[in-house]
Amino acid sequence: MPPNSRHRMLATVLTTAAGLTLASPLPAHAHADAGRGAPAGSCDPAAVLGRMTDAEKVGQMVMAITHDGPDGMPDEQTRRSIQELNIGSVITSEPRTPELAARYSNQVQRWAAGTRLGLPLLVSGDFEFGTTHNVREGTTPLPNAMGLGAARDPEHARAAAAITAAEARAMGFHWNYAPVADVNTNPRNPIIGVRSFGEDTGLVSRLTRAQVRAYRAAGVVATPKHFPGHGDTEHDSHLGLPSVAYDRATLDRVHLPPFRAAIDAGADAIMTAHVVVKAVDPTLPATLSPKVLTGLLRGELGYRGLIVTDGMDMDAIDENWGTREATVMAVKAGADVIMSTGEYATHVDAVGALLDAVRSGELPRARVDESVRRVLELKCKYGAFERRYVSPRAAEKVAGNAAFQRRALEMGVAATTLVRNDGGVLPFDRRARERTLVAGVVQTEQLARAVDTVAAGPVTSWQAATTDPTDAEIAEAVRRARDADRVLVATYSSKTLPEGQAELVRALQATGKPVAALATGLPYDIESYPDVRAYVASYATTARTQRVDMTMHRAAAEVVFGRQPGGRLPVSIAGLYPYGHGLRY
Repeated sequence: MPPNSRHRMLATVLTTAAGLTLASPLPAHAHADAGRGAPAGSCDPAAVLGRMTDAEKVGQMVMAITHDGPDGMPDEQTRRSIQELNIGSVITSEPRTPELAARYSNQVQRWAAGTRLGLPLLVSGDFEFGTTHNVREGTTPLPNAMGLGAARDPEHARAAAAITAAEARAMGFHWNYAPVADVNTNPRNPIIGVRSFGEDTGLVSRLTRAQVRAYRAAGVVATPKHFPGHGDTEHDSHLGLPSVAYDRATLDRVHLPPFRAAIDAGADAIMTAHVVVKAVDPTLPATLSPKVLTGLLRGELGYRGLIVTDGMDMDAIDENWGTREATVMAVKAGADVIMSTGEYATHVDAVGALLDAVRSGELPRARVDESVRRVLELKCKYGAFERRYVSPRAAEKVAGNAAFQRRALEMGVAATTLVRNDGGVLPFDRRARERTLVAGVVQTEQLARAVDTVAAGPVTSWQAATTDPTDAEIAEAVRRARDADRVLVATYSSKTLPEGQAELVRALQATGKPVAALATGLPYDIESYPDVRAYVASYATTARTQRVDMTMHRAAAEVVFGRQPGGRLPVSIAGLYPYGHGLRY
């Protein structure tokens, strides 16, 4: 479809989505409670700030993860976080469906309306590859950032952000922790990987800028992360404290430009990295470093928006400083909002630490007011006062609608990259009544279902018990291959490919059957089996979630069975394929 047609189609879809959301009847309490905490017909952060107690102020500076009861709705501890700790924003757990997500956000907003000032919450989510990232059913799976990098088209990046925003707002979310602005220069990075647009600073900057603008236009807070860059680490900050040793020139040339682009595009929030950037501060991670947050981000880059920390219960912070000390350190460094992602007791500790620091004078009230004002301004700017509640019925209609699904598949095909095709192994003939074996280590049954929708002949699947198949498992896969006419073997890595997967590919190719390998995670897997004759990268699976992205599975199946692949490598595969490589049929 021509770009202009794509743009017109998407604009129509988003207009329809907005109309569905706004036209659907809201709960009766929505109108009665609208506007509490601000003068009628206005949103005045200064006036609200002047009415707040110290406890109410520091509560606005903490974002708490919610906790659920048996019915999937927020529990009593979540109510206490909102009504007793005066929490100003939440990051939800994972409501299963759009309808439940909408009811969930309405419930936490009702609790917030019941506080002394009745300030609305900012409801946030981690929606890097669409709202499917947290709301698993009934939403639209979108390519990971590296897939969008492979597609190379800022229009795809804008469309992905616009679809995510439409679904998020329909479910009651205001705030998304995306885009990932990290430049993935380290192929062995265990935590960023396919969450990054790629290894090229210019590409990451262009797509980051496009998504920030699209989110803002669609009424959702964009949050480029993880400042000042998490793309060259070799350790997962959820499990330890990573550091990077490159010099300041490398930081300026490679890792900062996407954040500069985001700031130029009007980013209203930026998330910090739990990473020690030795070129700026050799001792403290960015989250806790005045040199990074105040000196570099606010001073050198001139950023005036809101700074939110990454989750403070991650081991990089919690195991080294603990909740109370780290919370105060982060605010003193320049953070405005503390992301508290642990149990209820950690929310109590975070709020209590800030309140104690204010009362003791360790945190000046003027410094606290500065952060609270930013929070209130964000609530005003993104309509949290005017539109607290959403319609669960409308959320079901908007999320995962057919137009969004079609657009997502178009992006997925544009992202899918044909890296090698010696001897014309691909495409497989979709009309032939041949038997296809889909073998792999994760999500194999789901991939096989996608293949079954395009293949005329029967499709079977086999999956190893772990991501490192044993000799016995490989022998069983080979036995299954003997009964097939062609084999699609899916490999998955989040850092280094386990040797068992490489041996699986080699053993299947040795059967003499037509074999194509599909990398569903990082695209570097072919380094471990360079002699495979056909190789496709789909960038579908992230390191931490290993979640099923049926859009990318469908797109990969379409490409394997003859649809023209659109992707070009957004990273280089050392010694084998350069950045920008991609074949066509």
